Amino acid sequence: MESKQLKSMSTDQLMDLYQKVQLTLADKLQAEKAKIEERLRRVKSVGGVVTRDRLRRPYPLVLPKYKNPRNPTEIWSGRGKQPLWVREQLEAGKNLDQFLIDVGRRRSRAAG
Repeated sequence: MESKQLKSMSTDQLMDLYQKVQLTLADKLQAEKAKIEERLRRVKSVGGVVTRDRLRRPYPLVLPKYKNPRNPTEIWSGRGKQPLWVREQLEAGKNLDQFLIDVGRRRSRAAG
């Protein structure tokens, strides 16, 4: 529809047109939504989608491997991002091996 035609229409005619367009769009959107939901159901039935209700595998207990000599309560397993105290000590020229926790003490800590 050209803008000349729209300009020549009365307010009532424009409101009728607006309502028709709105209803038509709602119907088309509902039909598209139904198609997408049907496709999703088919994909789920094949097993292609991982659902959130599936349990994660259990991860093993990770014992601490390093201890801050200045504050023995600060420990690190050696995995993930290095804690600030480790980075500071390494920047000061120390070696990561200097912060190792004795293997026997690590096991007793895990048991208790």
